[in-house]
Amino acid sequence: MPEVLPIYFAPLQGYTEAIYRNAHAATFGGVDTYYTPFVRLEKGTFRNREIRDIEPENNEVKHLIPQLIGNEPEKLEAILSLFIEKGYREVDINMGCPFPVLTKRHNGSGILPFPEEVEKLLGVIQKHPEISFSVKMRLGWEQAEECLELVSLLNALPLNHITMHPRIGKQQYKGNVDLEGFAAFAEACQHPLIYNGDIKSVEDIEYIHTRFPSLSGIMIGRGLLMNPALAIEYKERKSLSNEEMREKLHAMHKLVFTRYEERIQGGEGQLVSKMKAFWEYLEPQIGHKAWKAIHKSTNLAKYNAAIGLL
Repeated sequence: MPEVLPIYFAPLQGYTEAIYRNAHAATFGGVDTYYTPFVRLEKGTFRNREIRDIEPENNEVKHLIPQLIGNEPEKLEAILSLFIEKGYREVDINMGCPFPVLTKRHNGSGILPFPEEVEKLLGVIQKHPEISFSVKMRLGWEQAEECLELVSLLNALPLNHITMHPRIGKQQYKGNVDLEGFAAFAEACQHPLIYNGDIKSVEDIEYIHTRFPSLSGIMIGRGLLMNPALAIEYKERKSLSNEEMREKLHAMHKLVFTRYEERIQGGEGQLVSKMKAFWEYLEPQIGHKAWKAIHKSTNLAKYNAAIGLL
C-alpha cells in the first residue's frame, strides 16, 4: 500500500476563514496543515477582518500557516512584521493568485513573467532566517514555461516547500491542469513539492501520487469545500456513509452558524448571506433541491426551513 501523503487545505478568500477552518478540523479532520487566505497591505494598512483571521486566539487548528501577497519587498516586510508579532514562524508567499484586479499590479501569478521582480521580492526571505518560508505559485501568468525561468532562483532560496498549481494565471480555474508542465517543473525543482489543482476525489489524489511519486503532499481547495470528508476518507481508506456525512455536515454547520451569529452585527440578512457561502460548493452532498432553497432564502426563517430539508 502506497504511503499516505500529508493533506494541505488551500486558502480560499471568502470561504476558509478561521471559523470555517476550526469547524472543519473539529468535525471532519484529516487535514495536516491549514492556510489562511492571503493578507495584503492596502494603502499602507491592513483589513481588520484579515488581522482577526490570523489572531492565534481565533484559531484552534493544530497547524496553521498564514499566507501573504505583495508585489514589493517593503510590503512583504510590513506583513511579515504583523505575522511575527502574532507569533508565527512559518509563512507562505502567494505567487499564484490569478485574479486580474491583483495580477495587473504584479501580485500573485502576475509577477511570474518578471524574474527580476521575483528575485527582488523573494530577497526578503534571506533577511529572515528565523522564518520558514514556502511559496504557492502557478506555472506562469501567460506561458507555462515562466516557472522554469524562475526555478534556479527558487532552488537557491531556503524554502520549506513549493506548492504548484499547474495552470497559468490567465486561465484562472478554467480548462484543464497541465500535468506535463507540472512534470517539467518537478524535474527541475530541488525543494519538496506539493501538488494543487482539481483534486476532487480520493482517486484523484492517488492518481497524482502515482504519477508523481516524489511529491511531499497534496493541497486541496475546492475539492474539500465540495466534500469536507475528502481528507479523512483518503487517510482512513474508507468513504463516509450518507448518514455519517449528514451528521457531520449538520455538526459543522452548527459550529459555523453559532460563531457567525455571535460575530455578525449587521442583522439576519447579513448572517444569511454569510452562511450561503458555507453551502456554495456542497450541492453534491445535499442535493439540488435543498441547495437551491438555501440560496433562495432571504431571511432567517426561510434559511432555517431550507436547512430542515437536509
